[in-house]
Amino acid sequence: MPNVPIVFNYADVKSIALKNKTGLKTFIFSVFKREKKRVASINYIFCSDQYLLQINKDFLLHDYYTDIITFDLSDKNAIVGEIYISVDRVKDNANVQGTSFSNELLRVMFHGVLHLCGYGDKTKSEITVMRQKEDYYLLCFDKLNK
Repeated sequence: MPNVPIVFNYADVKSIALKNKTGLKTFIFSVFKREKKRVASINYIFCSDQYLLQINKDFLLHDYYTDIITFDLSDKNAIVGEIYISVDRVKDNANVQGTSFSNELLRVMFHGVLHLCGYGDKTKSEITVMRQKEDYYLLCFDKLNK
């Protein structure tokens, strides 16, 4: 992995167990490369529902919980992004979906990357493509870590 800062931060939650952080960062970088995007830096911020709700209210004027908010701060040369993830929502979504916390967390992390690569999730067709991409990268990551 080139010298691209991909950083994991914690706002108002304790550190979460991210296995093989170096391998995960390398994989995230490879997603950008596979999507033919140049990345300068990615900052993941793990937080609570309340923290992300306030961001949702302040910046997007939405008054509801969400699992992720991605801010694209890119310039014309490379992607710069901040990806805020509610650990509370990820836990709840994992339970609802019948999957593990770690699998759902990876899905949401890759979802943020895909947003920064230009994928949307507002229409049915966009959601379908986004889910296919998430599933693909989850499978690729899983194969690398077996």
